[in-house]
Order: sequence, then C-alpha cells, then structure tokens
Amino acid sequence: MDTSTIFSRLQFAFTISFHYLFPQFTMGLALLLVILKVLYVWRKDERYNSSAHFWGKIFAISFVFGVVTGIPMEFQFGTNWARFSAYSGEIIAQTLAMEGAFAFFLESAFLGIFLFGEQVFGQKMHLFSAIMLWLGTWASGGFIIATNSWMQHPVGYTMTPDGKLHLTNYWAVLFNPWIIPDFMHAISGAVISAAFVMTGLGAYYLLAKQHYDYARIFVTIGVIVGLIASAFQLFPTGDMEGSQVTAYQPTKLAAMEGLFQTESGAGIVIIGQPDMATGRLDNPIIVPDVLSVLTYRRWTAQVKGLNAFPPNQRP
Repeated sequence: MDTSTIFSRLQFAFTISFHYLFPQFTMGLALLLVILKVLYVWRKDERYNSSAHFWGKIFAISFVFGVVTGIPMEFQFGTNWARFSAYSGEIIAQTLAMEGAFAFFLESAFLGIFLFGEQVFGQKMHLFSAIMLWLGTWASGGFIIATNSWMQHPVGYTMTPDGKLHLTNYWAVLFNPWIIPDFMHAISGAVISAAFVMTGLGAYYLLAKQHYDYARIFVTIGVIVGLIASAFQLFPTGDMEGSQVTAYQPTKLAAMEGLFQTESGAGIVIIGQPDMATGRLDNPIIVPDVLSVLTYRRWTAQVKGLNAFPPNQRP
C-alpha cells in the first residue's frame, strides 16, 4: 500500500471518528428530550421542563460541533477518495444530499423553535418541536447510514459503458436489507451514549450534593433508558449485524475474528496477534465453538478462514 493511501485513511479515520462524537450524542439526546417533555406534560412538574431546557442547550452546542466537523468529512470524499467519488458519486450523492436537504433543515428549524419558541407557541407546540427534532436527527442518521449500507451491500445500480455506476432504483438504496440492522444498532448506540452522559452528570451532582432534585431525574432517566438501549444493542441488533456480515462478507468476518484456517466449531478470539506473513494467529486466547454459534447457530458449524479466499479478495 502506498504512503498516500495510508495517510488518506488515517486522516479520514481521525476526521470521521472526531465528527461522530457529536451526532451520536445528539441522536441519543433527542430521544431523551422528548421523554423529558412528555413527563412534564403528563406530570406538570416544572423540574422536567427545566431539565429539557438544560439539555436542549447542550444539544444545540453538540449540534453545532457536529455541523462544523461534518463539513471537512464530506470534503474528504473528494480530496482523499476522488476516484471512488467519481465512480459511485451518482449513488452516494443522493443519500448525502437528501440528508442535507430534508433531515438537516428539519432539525435546524425545530431546534430553533425548541430553544426559543416555548413562550410564543405554547407547551403543545414545544412538545411537537421536540418530537420533530428527534425525528429529524434520526432521519439524518438514517440517510448517512443508508450511504454506508450501500457501500457494504450495493443494490439498485448498473454499470455504464465508461465504468461508472448509474442509479436505477433509489428505493432499493433506501430500503437496502443491510440498513435495518445498521440503523437500529447505530441508533441504540447513540441512545446509550446520551443516556450515560446524562447519568454521569446526575451522578456528579449527587456526589457534589448539588441540584439534588435534577440529579435524581438525570440518573433515573439515564439509567433506565441506557439499560434498555444496551440490551437492544446486543440483541437483536448486534446479532443481526453479525448475521449480515456472515451472509454477505465472509472474508471480513474471518479478518475481524483473526481466523486464518477454516474450522468446524470455530472459537471466538479474546486476544491474539495476527501474523499475515505466516497466516496464523500468535498467542491466542480462544473460547471454543462460540464463533460458530454466533454466526450459524450451531456448535459444529463450519466458518471459513482467510486462507480460503484469494489474497486479492482479503480486506
């Protein structure tokens, strides 16, 4: 691999990793804002409304940082991956444009109403703005995840005579079978992130003996929502993600698990050092048979190793 490709990957990895800190937090926090507003409307307890306003301000700050860090990430499709963009731009540009044209503007408009419109529009509209903000953030994530899902499992296209990809079915791209587990897994992870940030702040207030009433709300809602989302992250969404990789990307599965030789009753590796030159995993700690169960639901199922695939097809 040439040096420019290595540095392009490192730069893009840093850019997208730093960017994703903010949208994953806002996607999760949007749901928590709705919960706080619903509790206020239901119980008429001003503490829930004050909590919603407090976290709404934090949401706005994270939203701004998400926008600022997302712009250079999209630029890098052209600066770092120009050939890929020219090859598949007709397809990936559709979902990215839809995210900006619909979801982003939906978020922006209702975020303004949520932050500044309560006194003007009343409580019902304020709750409605929270719901629309939540839907907008999740729609935004959905369009981005649709782009990634198409990259993992391309559908709805043909190849033109000049070697570029031509979109033939936009709905196939949006309803790619890969997107459902991708979206649910990513969203549950976002909810976990926001829930435990809320829990952490509440725990800090409890230890510092400050804002006790609000601390109890933060910890209670954060722990309950976080635990539910954590369970959902494992099953069914995590299990569905694993099944998708097994069905469509067996080489990736073998690489992820450090499995070089095809095995029946393959174990899952806890730790080990892959040696690509010799095609073996050094100093492994393995739990027997577990990988076969996770992928094919059978203790003795055969899982293909990297050595079963030509070198040019390996990740």
